[in-house]
Amino acid sequence: MGIEIEKGCVELSKVATSETHGEDSPYFAGWKAYDEDPYHECTNPSGVIQMGLAENQVSFDLIEKYLEENSETGTWGKGASGFRENALFQDYHGLESFRKAMASFMEQIREGRAKFDPSRIVLTAGATAANELLTFIIANPGDALLVPTPYYPGFDRDLRWRTGVNIVPIHCDSSNNFQITPQALEAAYKEAEAMNIKVKGVLITNPSNPLGATIQRKVLEEILDFVTLKNIHLVSDEIYSGSVFSSSEFISIAEILEARNYKNAERVHIVYSLSKDLGLPGFRVGTIYSYNDKVVTTARRMSSFTLISSQTQHLLASMLSDKKFTKNYIKTNRERLRKRYTMIIEGLRNAGIECLEGNAGLFCWMNLSPLLVLENKATREGELKLWNETLNEIKLNISPGSSCHCSEPGWFRVCFANMSEETLELALKRIRHFMEKRRTRTEKLY
Repeated sequence: MGIEIEKGCVELSKVATSETHGEDSPYFAGWKAYDEDPYHECTNPSGVIQMGLAENQVSFDLIEKYLEENSETGTWGKGASGFRENALFQDYHGLESFRKAMASFMEQIREGRAKFDPSRIVLTAGATAANELLTFIIANPGDALLVPTPYYPGFDRDLRWRTGVNIVPIHCDSSNNFQITPQALEAAYKEAEAMNIKVKGVLITNPSNPLGATIQRKVLEEILDFVTLKNIHLVSDEIYSGSVFSSSEFISIAEILEARNYKNAERVHIVYSLSKDLGLPGFRVGTIYSYNDKVVTTARRMSSFTLISSQTQHLLASMLSDKKFTKNYIKTNRERLRKRYTMIIEGLRNAGIECLEGNAGLFCWMNLSPLLVLENKATREGELKLWNETLNEIKLNISPGSSCHCSEPGWFRVCFANMSEETLELALKRIRHFMEKRRTRTEKLY
């Protein structure tokens, strides 16, 4: 780090020396490989194409246009008094105008099928902070959350690293398109009991990351029944709720609660963010919406460690309050994501690769397991070898299923919304070439 310091043996905390961050996962290793050799159409055309980043850039032009036409939203308000108001101490409740705008936007995404009370919204610096903060509140070190597999690799860091809480997987598989079943829930709960670990909640992502699919109403009903029976919490991470290709295909846990007249609602907490639907991960805007008064109060106290700047809140409050803009953005963004999803699915199919049928998100769940089966390498080691080839030979950073704790080797998450259509076409071309080489090699072997 510049200055060389003599290495000593001064002791650090358990957090500092913990292995639970997950940084050694292939998920993060792929990012490092991309950072060292990033693709650029002019300066590095043979570099690694980043398909491991779930970032939405397909509708960024709509936000840029809005800001150009409404330049006053990015200012402090009127004169020096506006600057003073934003620059001085911020109440950790956040700006009331922004909480109201967020509640309204969340309702708009769901086409009014669920209502959100601004007083129950807690602002955090992104969904990462929201999930960790909720974990701190509902579980103690050594307790566990049940999480369906495959799940977002970052949860190993977000839920475990600083909290000391365990993740016990709810094993789902391709036999029913990785849907969560009551049997899988019960099996995970009993697994935790066998290890003498207290289960404090279930965390789901809806729509699912990495599956790119929404959870059916019947399944949500079963999950809510399960957590009620076990008297535990339910965290529903809905950060891709506005990235469903058709609004009618997404059912929020808030809709289930409303239909049940909010019975047992105090155990349910929703996480949302503007990082995915609006493509603003750099703004670090997340929210916790809880039906539990004590959770709201505690989360608000703890949110002082993860505040969003007043300037950011002021700007986004104006943007999200513009119903004409948000209506057009949501509609156009969904259309563009559907088009991009169709493009990658058809491109992969032309290369002889199938994917799980999806209806949401910024990625698809690609099935390369036939390659492993054909070569008698249907193991985690075989999957990682195949991932190494895609990273180092065809220069694509995709995320192997094992980094998502998928129990079946050969599945990969492939992101498609963080690049131009031209770059995606090149990525698909590289995949077709790779598959042709594999087929030729297999034919020679057999």
